[in-house]
Amino acid sequence: MRLAGKRAILLAVLLLAGVMWDPGPGRAQGKAARVAVDAVAIEPLTQTVPALGRFVARQSGPVAALVGGPVAEVLVEVGDRVAKGDVMVRLSTDSSLGQRNLREAELHEEEAALETARAQARLASLELRRLESLKKSAAFSQARYEDKLTEVARYDSEVAEAVAAVIRADANLRLAELDLERADIQAPYNGVVTVLQATEGAYVNTGAPVVTLVNDESLEIEADVSAERLSALTPGLDVSARLDDGRQFTASVRAVIPTENALTRTRPVRFTPHIDQMDGVRLATDQSVSVLLPIGEPRPVVSVHKDAVIARGTGYIVFVVIDGKATPRPVRLGEATGPRMEVLSGLMAGDLVVVRGNERLLPGQPVKYDSPEAPGGNG
Repeated sequence: MRLAGKRAILLAVLLLAGVMWDPGPGRAQGKAARVAVDAVAIEPLTQTVPALGRFVARQSGPVAALVGGPVAEVLVEVGDRVAKGDVMVRLSTDSSLGQRNLREAELHEEEAALETARAQARLASLELRRLESLKKSAAFSQARYEDKLTEVARYDSEVAEAVAAVIRADANLRLAELDLERADIQAPYNGVVTVLQATEGAYVNTGAPVVTLVNDESLEIEADVSAERLSALTPGLDVSARLDDGRQFTASVRAVIPTENALTRTRPVRFTPHIDQMDGVRLATDQSVSVLLPIGEPRPVVSVHKDAVIARGTGYIVFVVIDGKATPRPVRLGEATGPRMEVLSGLMAGDLVVVRGNERLLPGQPVKYDSPEAPGGNG
């Protein structure tokens, strides 16, 4: 029993030694790891307060029928994405086509009447010139000459009336052709069909809504901001915004709307989001978003790129590159400023930290990297 106890103690010591032995330092002297680095920088930090906003479409609403008529064909469904100019609903063209043909016939009729009036005016003008050539002759008749003057004036007036009739008939023909074209109800902008009011066989009146569209490619943020925060929101100012899933992006102040809610003492502010920063994110109208409004003056802080920060236990570390080797260093962090974090302690401006490839690094492991393009870059 005494020998078995000694063996158990010896086995426990060996196991403890195996646990405490770290092969990392030995391996850390091996092949250098390829990483990306970024420089710790000093940049201004502005304290912010969140304001709840929502995405609104700059283009949305019902598309109306420009002419009346029965619906011949519905070419879209709710949820379909359409491009500007796509035909969504087609009305019956039987009546419009008949009107167009009638107006074309009226135009031809008025053109023929114009040619007749012009021919009569030319003949009267020739007769008038012939009479004028006889003024010094005994065959000249003053009464006949005056009658011919009156006749020429009458024919000139008839020509003018015929010209006006042709213009009127041509305008009517163009209106009929326009009504024929408007039988195809087209999308006025890119968007998604959200409501379909038209059904095949139903009659729609001029101005009746047939399809409701929302352009989700042109969204803005609207947030109600208290009056004391408005002075800092000048058009063009960039602010940070955050979706419910935590993703952040930048938005610019476009306009402060001069209408105030008497109950909340807030005014709506429109922000233009930088959608290019949100690749793959599908946004929707009325989707909630938090806008981080600036308060107070900016203050300079030491900042590190968020990709350099690794959570360890209850704290954080970053790998600092010193003499070509990765050295872990605990840091204390403050507020976020875009893609960077305020550093309260642990780093100095100019320190090179690993921002990519740091998850598999070992303490003291050699690293290879390209120099960052500029302090604060992503390497």
